Amino acid sequence: MTHILVLGAGVMGSALTIPLADEGHDVHLVGTDHDRVVIDAVKRDRWHPGLNAKLASTIQPYHDHELTKAMAFKLELVVIGTSSAGVDYAIEHLRPFDIDCPVIMLTKGLDATADTINIYPKRVTEALHVPVGAIGGPCIAGELAARRHTSVMLSFTDQLLADVHASMLSAPYYHVRPTTDLVGLELCAALKNFFALGIGAAQGWLDAQPAAANDAKAHNLAAGLFSQAVRELQILTQHFGGEDAAVYGLPGVGDLFVTVQGGRNARMGRLLGAGWRYQAAKVERMSHDTIEGAELALHAGPALRAMMASDPKLETQLPLTQAILHAIIEDGPFTMDWRRYHLD
Repeated sequence: MTHILVLGAGVMGSALTIPLADEGHDVHLVGTDHDRVVIDAVKRDRWHPGLNAKLASTIQPYHDHELTKAMAFKLELVVIGTSSAGVDYAIEHLRPFDIDCPVIMLTKGLDATADTINIYPKRVTEALHVPVGAIGGPCIAGELAARRHTSVMLSFTDQLLADVHASMLSAPYYHVRPTTDLVGLELCAALKNFFALGIGAAQGWLDAQPAAANDAKAHNLAAGLFSQAVRELQILTQHFGGEDAAVYGLPGVGDLFVTVQGGRNARMGRLLGAGWRYQAAKVERMSHDTIEGAELALHAGPALRAMMASDPKLETQLPLTQAILHAIIEDGPFTMDWRRYHLD
């Protein structure tokens, strides 16, 4: 029997336990210090309140202080399902155990300082000294929990590791495809949340307009923003060494399509498009929501701006990126300068 530990009992980490359990793996779900209510509920009656679904009876839930008990097995795989803010937490809690199996990250985000940007698997590899890969692609946790068909990409820089673990994680409804483009996958997985802010603004702009006599919507505007977002996603992914296949495949266009259907980032974008400033919208309308795209703008924005400042061509090519950064970092209005879009 394959023993797999999932650290982080949020909706995505917990949803992944379902196909793993269905495929006969021995799954140990360990909550962080933020997941105690969730783990209590799963221990009580298998019900996960965030997913609004039951987890399999074979999944073994643990609180964070029970990690040693969960680690008392020969693990073949560790999955990190924390938020980007929890990456250090995961490293701190896993490092004492000297794990010797690969790690797969569900975490979405970029590891940035004031002037550099890296991917989180790089930091975790350096800290734990094991191969670290990642999953990316369009995956709404509630749909996976309901066993709806879902297609994602799994990446390790080593082809054999990618192939083996894609097979390990696959289920009849969870279709996992291997890739070695870890940089491209991680860039797309993080930036799709960021660009969803801009695309979501189209609906907000419509909300702020008087209704048209013929009930016209703003699909043209949304499509234009979507196209610009994909173009800028390609430019940024290429800049950091990722491949176009990630941009135009599941990690990029696929995940961006799902994200703009009504996720948290698109909802914040809708507020920005309607004229709200980010800080007011966060406090008054989305105080309990994690807005990953906005967090990325605040965390990685200074490095992105430094990168653009050092390369005038990039600065010209990324007007949507700049508009989103201005709206989030300066708490300014979200504006669209169409004269600058699609310029090479």
